Amino acid sequence: MGISNFIAGKFRPGGNDSGLTMMVSLNKKEKWQLALTIYAGKLLGLFLIVVAMVFLPSMIAGTAAHAQGAPAYTAHETTMMNTANTIWTLVAAFLVFGMQPGFVFLEAGFARKRETVNVLMECIFDTCICGILFWAIGYSFMFSEGNGFIGYHWFFLQGAPETYETTGIPILAHWIFQFAFADTTSTVTSGAMIGRTGFRGDILYSIGVTGFIYPIIGHWAWGPDGWLALMGTKDHFFASLGQGFRDFAGSTVVHTIGGMVSLAGAIVLGPRLGRVFKRDGGGMPPPHNLTIAAVGGFILWFGWYGFNPGSTLSAVDMQGIGRVAANTTLAAGGGGIGAMYMALWFGDTKGKFDLGYTTNGFLAGLVAITCPCYWVSPFGAIILGLVAGVVVWLGVNLLEYLRIDDPIGAVAVHGFGGIWGTLSLGLFACGLYGSTGPTGADNSAPVKGLFYGGGTDVLKAQFIGSMTITISTLIVSFILMWVIKQLPYPWKLRVESIGETGPGGLDMLENGSEAYPSKS
Repeated sequence: MGISNFIAGKFRPGGNDSGLTMMVSLNKKEKWQLALTIYAGKLLGLFLIVVAMVFLPSMIAGTAAHAQGAPAYTAHETTMMNTANTIWTLVAAFLVFGMQPGFVFLEAGFARKRETVNVLMECIFDTCICGILFWAIGYSFMFSEGNGFIGYHWFFLQGAPETYETTGIPILAHWIFQFAFADTTSTVTSGAMIGRTGFRGDILYSIGVTGFIYPIIGHWAWGPDGWLALMGTKDHFFASLGQGFRDFAGSTVVHTIGGMVSLAGAIVLGPRLGRVFKRDGGGMPPPHNLTIAAVGGFILWFGWYGFNPGSTLSAVDMQGIGRVAANTTLAAGGGGIGAMYMALWFGDTKGKFDLGYTTNGFLAGLVAITCPCYWVSPFGAIILGLVAGVVVWLGVNLLEYLRIDDPIGAVAVHGFGGIWGTLSLGLFACGLYGSTGPTGADNSAPVKGLFYGGGTDVLKAQFIGSMTITISTLIVSFILMWVIKQLPYPWKLRVESIGETGPGGLDMLENGSEAYPSKS
């Protein structure tokens, strides 16, 4: 048996011939051939390792310098990147819009049977109104240039550039993505006002929220010249702070605004007729269908993979997209676990595993991670998600104590969860990541929070932004809701009492149909 046969596979460990027997059977010449072959292979491998050690660091350094040095790309390369980024943004937009069925399921499931059709109709019509208004004026107020407080160009998208700012994304693609965000804010609001809001009153406040409140206040943080976005820079507010307000995907801009409008609406409306609160010997009316509520929660979780990773607006930032998606998942898991155990240990169903709290818990984790998702580590995402689960449990019980009727927990999940998530950036930003962009990440100026040795400057900026938007939204939306409440029937905010207590409830009074009609 020659050495060539040995190498070609005649020696198979565990086969019919033992390798040891074969080695013994080789003559002296064949043994030397085998030894030299093995030695030559090792030298070749060592040579390749040395080459890699010499050349790879310079190649990696060259790549890093290439990324951070803003190299000049060819027209073809730029077109390819912009195309990829546009496709990614549109896919993300479709995912975010896909959250609407999730909201419908969640709200209808937590509502009472007699108001199911009304919930469905409100969510659907809110979406229709939002689309038209955000095209006509909302996008202009929010994303066009103007001053630090409002944009005032591009109404009806007239005169808008082909692409948005420096993203390279067509303006209409950016519009559809941002419309899905605006629609989310409007839908969040309806959840806290279930069961006693007149449909025409709902139309009026939806116009106020999606046409004016959300885009104008949102401009402060996300507009190209918003005062919160430019805060901390020369010749702008709090220049000495050296930090601007950051909200990567909308813990404040979408969720806190939606939560505060919800809170204003719930306070102005008052509780549903017959609602007895815990401190008075009652409690929250049971959901009519927890199955569809839980399914709605999962649909929302799925849609959040467009909400957060899509906010990179960049398919080229591969590391950023992956990190944001992972952090989104981990925070949701932490939120669900945190809320479940709070209900298990301290809730009314002590010793039981509460589905409603667990669902709202993972939603609160998703809301909380929406702001810091780009800048925190996976471990930080888990911890801030756990805290969000505790926050939502405390928030629901606080509203119950204050006799504020919020049937689905919208204020606790989106309002309180959004505030916590925004502030958490100032604590958990790990100091490794800077900003995303159409050609990839730029980590030359990473964001570092208090727990990672970054001091309190980021936390201060987050507090200023969060509290400013929270208080402003609450005041303006309270005035809006109060004014609509004073209008004569049928335009006033609250439905006539027969809609709450009469046969068929709101569904029959406002919509003329039932979700579950009796079989004849």
